[in-house]
Amino acid sequence: MRQIYSPTRPDYRSAMGQLLVLYTQVDKLIMLACAERLASAPDDAARLGLAQQVGDESRHVAIQQEWMTRFGTDTTPVLSAPQEQAILAHFRALGWIDFLIDMYLCVEALGSDAVEQIVPLADPGTQESLRIPLADELNHIAFGVNRLREELARMQPAERQACLTRIPQRIADLTRTFFATGIDVQALFVAVGADFDGLRNTVLARKDEILREVATPLAA
Repeated sequence: MRQIYSPTRPDYRSAMGQLLVLYTQVDKLIMLACAERLASAPDDAARLGLAQQVGDESRHVAIQQEWMTRFGTDTTPVLSAPQEQAILAHFRALGWIDFLIDMYLCVEALGSDAVEQIVPLADPGTQESLRIPLADELNHIAFGVNRLREELARMQPAERQACLTRIPQRIADLTRTFFATGIDVQALFVAVGADFDGLRNTVLARKDEILREVATPLAA
């Protein structure tokens, strides 16, 4: 992907502004979904991981809100209030295993990978605003993936295989749901200088990588 941004170019500033708003909305939704999950988390280790993430996401929202003010972003929400409530309802209805799959494999791992692809294309201020959030996301992904692997290790072989088999479909379903929001993500990425086909291929490769990681049994 080649760096073609210009902070003064209207299409770049508008598209990057919308991406920043969307990223901040998603971080806030993750914060709320993890906070709601605390009460039903299966054990203290899970509660500690979720609590850490709630704090991290709160910090990310504050960082992004400050940067959007300085960047002069139009902070009109990209996701509508009903869409936000539908996302929270989705995560609220999930059992623990499916919560791990949807939150950490799809939203965190693949969503963060997409964001990482535009960092080299961004203006210096936007790059800096994403530095801490993206570093924290690595810890969140590690928590979710390791916890899912632990849960899979406790299952009987047939149950474990059934769970692994349904993960790609869950990712595909959640991806379709996101694109059904009507947000023209491709246009936004292209406007900030991204090769959308290349970005999509990178995210798909990351999906295959994380599926292999989840399927690898824990060391005895």
